[in-house]
Formats: sequence, C-alpha cells, structure tokens
Amino acid sequence: MLASLMERIPVMIMVTGALVGMAGTLVGSFLVLSGRSMLSDAISHSIILGIVVVWLLTGQQTGPIQTIGAAVTGLLTVFLTQALVRTRRMRNDAAIGLVFPVFFALGVLLLNVYARDVHIDEHTVLLGEIGFIWLDNITIAGYELPRSLVAMSAITLVNLLFVGVFYKELKLATFDPMLARALGFAPGVLSYGLLLLTSVTAVAAFDAVGVILFVAFVIVPPATAYLLTERLWLMLVIGCLVSVIASVTGYILANYWDVSIGGMMAVMTGVAFTLAFLLAPRHGLLPRWWRARRDAAHNRAAIDDSAEAKRPS
Repeated sequence: MLASLMERIPVMIMVTGALVGMAGTLVGSFLVLSGRSMLSDAISHSIILGIVVVWLLTGQQTGPIQTIGAAVTGLLTVFLTQALVRTRRMRNDAAIGLVFPVFFALGVLLLNVYARDVHIDEHTVLLGEIGFIWLDNITIAGYELPRSLVAMSAITLVNLLFVGVFYKELKLATFDPMLARALGFAPGVLSYGLLLLTSVTAVAAFDAVGVILFVAFVIVPPATAYLLTERLWLMLVIGCLVSVIASVTGYILANYWDVSIGGMMAVMTGVAFTLAFLLAPRHGLLPRWWRARRDAAHNRAAIDDSAEAKRPS
C-alpha cells in the first residue's frame, strides 16, 4: 500500500499544479487582455486579511466561510482600487500599489499579534508547499484524495463553465466594453464575476501552491499564449497547455535538482514565455529581426536596381 501511495504522489502533485494553472489561465487570460493582470497579484496578497479576519470571528481555518471571507476581501481590494482610479487623481497601477500592501500588511500584523500559535502564516500563503498536498486527504466514493486536488478540480470546472457560458459576453466586454454596455451585456457585472472567481481560485490555490505560483500561473501562461495567437479560444487552449507542461517539467526538474517544486513550476512558465518571446512566428523577437533584415535587404536591392536603370547607357 505504501508503494502504491508513493507511485501516486507525483501524479497528484503534477495534476494539482496543472489544475491551478488551468484555473488561473481561464480567468487570467481576460485580465491580461484587458490590462488588469496585476489585479490578480493584489487579490492574492490581500486575501490573507480575509483569512485572518474569518479565523478571528469563527475559529475556522478552512471551509466555505473561509473561502467566502477571503473572496470578499479580494473584491473589496478591487472595489477600492477602482474607486481611487475613478477620482482621476491616481492611475490604476498606483491605486493597486496603494490598496493591496495595506491589506496585506494588516493581515500579517493580525497574524503576528493574534495567531502566533495557529497554523496560518504569511509564508504558507506566499509560498505554499505543493509537495505535501498528499498529507491532507478527504475521502470521496471510498478513495482518499488530496484536499487541494479536489478543491482545484472543482474550481477549474467552475471557471470553465463560467467562461464557456459567458464566452461571447466576456470577449466583447474585454475588447470593447462600451459596445458591450450599449448592447446590455453589463460588462461591470461580468468584470466583478470574473474577479470573484479570481479571488476564489486564489483562496483554493494558496494552500497548495501559495500566492507566488498562483500569480505566475494567472499571468505568464496567458501572456505566453498571447504571443503565439490572436484568437481568444486558442489563447485559452495554449495557456492551459503551457500550464500543464510547466507543472510536469517543473516537478521533474525539481526532483532532479532537489529544489522547490512550486518554484520550479513557476520558473518553467517563465521559460515558456521566454521561448515564445524569442521564437513566436509573428511576434517573436528573432522572427521580427529576421523579417526586418530581409525587408532591408530587399529595399537595398530595389534601390540598386532603380539606380542601375537610371544610369545612362
């Protein structure tokens, strides 16, 4: 039985990482396209305040109430950020940089004052430890499965259903919010729905992978896919594939070099982005350089031919 468990642990870890990546990509793609990707960073850091407040009020470290409390904190972060932007005295990036450090610092302060002896700390939220997910199991239909794996499976399914049902509306609201509003699609409601899912995904993910890897999965795979295609549906597919590949290769390399699994998964998303940035057929740095060099050579040849034609015989 122990041998069977040891054989299943790597699969559990890689699948959990892939699910975090896919769930993050499904919501992160729209954040990246609308220029709001750093909201995911703000949300994922500020949820620690919601986690601590819910624990202080209810004594619960996990469960639906904890998820709701943390998600509400994420939405509050977004609401305050947008309220500051609407004053027209502050840019979006400055508003994000003002709101979420306050929430995060307040959460850390409450942790250190009231929760010193409780298994909630800022290092767990920031870094997580995906290598130990198999130690916290729940039983479903007679099978013991990691709690994080089950939670991320549910969140990924919810995100997929949300994107599938509201795909056209999300697409229109992302690329042309004024037209979406004119057609009655309520882009503001869709935006808050998307950000609520981002908050819930962050809460579900932090126990396993921490904030750092979550932010990497929300931003980097969609950004990588954006370099490779201009079709939204294909961007979602490629982003999910990048997440799966990063999770599998990250786990293998982390074991080979005996380093952090979550850290190596995040590194592999960066490797994928670097390769796309350099080699993407249309937007890659090297293909663009080659096309510019080829066009310059053609222009020089055309100038030489024109000069030759004008030369008196």
